[in-house]
Parts: sequence; structure tokens; C-alpha cells
Amino acid sequence: MGSIKTVAVLGGSGHLGPTIVHELVAAGFIVTGIMRDTYPSRISFWPDRVTIKKVHYNLLHELEAAFQGQDAVVSVLARTAYDEQINAINAAVAAGVKRFIPSEYSVINLHKPPSGPGPALSAWKIHEMLDGKIKTIEHLEHTVQAAKDFTWTALSTGLIFDRVGGLSSAGDSGLGFISLRTKQAFVIDSGNEKFHVSTLAQVGRAVVGVLNHPERTANKYLSTASFNVSRIELIALVEEVTRTKIAIRRISWWEMEAAGFVQASTVSHMSAFGIFLSVYTSQDGVGNALSEEESANSLLGLPYEDLRSSVVSWLRREGAL
Repeated sequence: MGSIKTVAVLGGSGHLGPTIVHELVAAGFIVTGIMRDTYPSRISFWPDRVTIKKVHYNLLHELEAAFQGQDAVVSVLARTAYDEQINAINAAVAAGVKRFIPSEYSVINLHKPPSGPGPALSAWKIHEMLDGKIKTIEHLEHTVQAAKDFTWTALSTGLIFDRVGGLSSAGDSGLGFISLRTKQAFVIDSGNEKFHVSTLAQVGRAVVGVLNHPERTANKYLSTASFNVSRIELIALVEEVTRTKIAIRRISWWEMEAAGFVQASTVSHMSAFGIFLSVYTSQDGVGNALSEEESANSLLGLPYEDLRSSVVSWLRREGAL
């Protein structure tokens, strides 16, 4: 496979897309943004050198035309956009695209979780809610068997640190568990279980790493991280850096899981997803830290980040320092 120079980013208007676009541009790739037909022709949070093409995501011929001349497609579509992502894969193959990176990111979805109570049940709910992402990987695995020059790479980057991976200035909503406003936090069980996390910038750098090493990353599901961390570690760092005492509320995994089922039945599946994901990543003994054997950081030439520096940067963005 030759080097990758031109990259189309599919979607990219959410919290993750702009960072991926900026990292790609900074790394020297020629980037084209493929947006829905309803978006404006110029997107203020993307670099001026990014070309914008607007298409109907459900029309295969429009996507195929937009992908012409592109070496790679990086999808940043929402997890609910399964049909559109399958359409994009088929269009990429027809357009002669060499590499497709699906909108995976987040937690590892490669294997079905075991059945049983407790965190296994939350894992099943996560698996169910991410069913579209799982089917996307299966479609890619099937597609490469027939498409000779087409390859794919999926990236699991853990929870997004900047967004909901650990910190929230707004309060105890979603996965954010530290509120700077109320000086309160909650932990599940002991709060000492480590999970793998990536900053937004690290996700972008991971994408760049894949495209810079097309041979070694072809047709693989890779996991990367900025660091492994526990809730208690994050709380302690916030207290140390801000010189503020954080009141900790403890909740058991089964109480948290029960709240998830209430949210799913009465409020919203998105809120429930965040709760189930909290149990899945933070319940004592669940084992969702990324081991050195599982990590693709070295494969991609991706250094780990410093936890303290990341916390300080977040606190500064939130106006707490």
C-alpha cells in the first residue's frame, strides 16, 4: 500500500471531529470535510484550507462522487448513524479509497461480554446500544474479503477525557462525576478501578498514527490511550491543584445500574448509556484499564500523556485556575 495523502472526514461537526481535522491538517494531510447537505458551506471551527463538500449521506452515488481522489475516509458519524456509515463504506470501496476508519473510538466493542449479573449486565446493555458500531466492524471484515485494495482500521480510544471521561463543570450528569461548581463528586464502589482514557487531541493523533503507518495498521482493531486512571486519582489531583476539598459520594454498582434502567425506561437512552458506561468502566474488579500488551500506542508512535498536565489544562479551560 502506498502512502496516504488525501483524507476525507465524514461528519466532524461534533465534539470530536474538529480536533481530528485539526490534527490531520497539522500532520500535513490534504483534508476534505464531507458534511450533510444542510450544513453551511464554511465551518468556522475548521481550518480554512479544508475543502467542504455537502452531500446526502443516504445517497450512495453522492458519497462515491465526494470520495473520488481520497486515499482515506475517517468517519466521525454519531453512533446512531449505522445505515449511513454502511453506505459510506460501500461508497468508499466504489471510489477506490484505500483505508476506512469507522466512527468507533470510545470503549472496546470487539468482543461480546459474558452473560451474568452486575457489570456483565451493564456490558450487555452497552453492547446492545452500540450494536450499530459492532455491525459496522463486521461489515468491514466482510467487505475486505472481496475488495482487494480496500482496508480498514478501527480505534478504541477509551473515554474522552475532555468531554465526559472524568470531569464535568456542569454537575453530576452523564459520565462527568466531578462538579467544580458544587465541589462534589461521586464514585462507584471504592472508586479505585482504573479505566483507559484519551484526550481529544490524543484521539486525533491516534488517527494520524494509523494513516502514517498504513501497512502495519491494515485491517486491525486497535486500542490506544492517553493514560489509565481511577476516579479517586482524578479527585485527588483536582483537590491538590485547586487546593479545594471535594466531597465524595459513594454509590454501589448495582444502585448505579438500577438507575440506568430507570433512565432507559422513563427519560432517555442517552442518559442511560452514560450510566451503564460508568458501571462498565468503573465498577470494582471490572478490568477496563488498557494493558501494555493490548495498547497500540507504540505501534502508532503515540506517547502516553501526563495525567497531571491534562488535569491542569482542563481546569484552566474551565476557569478554575
